[in-house]
Amino acid sequence: MFYSVYELPTHIFAILMIAFFVGFYWIGALLLRPILRQFVKHTKGANDVVGYVLSCFCVFYGLLLGLIAVSAYQNASETGTNVTREAAALSALYEDVSRYPDPYGQNLQWLLRDYTRYVIKYAWPLQRQGITPVEGTIRAQAFQEKLLDFTPQTRVEEILHAEALRQFNSFLEYRRMRLFSVSTCIPSVMWYVVILGAVINIAMVWLFDMKFLTHMALGGLLSAYLGTMIFLIAAMDNPFRGEVSVSSQPFEALYKHMVEE
Repeated sequence: MFYSVYELPTHIFAILMIAFFVGFYWIGALLLRPILRQFVKHTKGANDVVGYVLSCFCVFYGLLLGLIAVSAYQNASETGTNVTREAAALSALYEDVSRYPDPYGQNLQWLLRDYTRYVIKYAWPLQRQGITPVEGTIRAQAFQEKLLDFTPQTRVEEILHAEALRQFNSFLEYRRMRLFSVSTCIPSVMWYVVILGAVINIAMVWLFDMKFLTHMALGGLLSAYLGTMIFLIAAMDNPFRGEVSVSSQPFEALYKHMVEE
């Protein structure tokens, strides 16, 4: 059910996340705050005590959110880099096999065009659903078998064939890294800690003694930013899901070049 939020437009996802946290804070301030205040209302300087504890808690919780946000961004960035490198290796491989004598050159080029089209039209939609595509492996194996069937006849062809094999190995490496990234996400246990920390943070703000409208305004602002931070982490968590995801643009540009050539 959680993954269904990635089907929403990014701005709607953000608004819903902020509305959820602000609504949770306001409802809790109306219903739960009077109960929680019973634990501290007889404590002298209760606001100061709660403020000290909240400050210490926010240091640890803020550090946790920051580290998770950086980790999510790095995962998305590395996945995007690997996709670009895979497309670059595929482009170099396409240029190498284009210099093979016919019919090998034409057949190898056709297989690479077919693979690129498959990635754009079929593999990417599956990745956006969190499904690792498998048919690309069949196409890569078919290309490998055809490439290994070629026997160089001259020294130039030997050098060209060796370079094509090197590029093919690089392509396979980046391809595997892309497939591994389909299921890359923040572990569930970390999400539990993040949500628990958010609830504790909001509950501690409920303990402050201040005017009702001031309480609702300041707590609402804090909850809104807390929701924004968690939205940011969630939006970047799965590199291929949602609008904030790695696109197939490098492959689309490569396929356009292949077709127009």
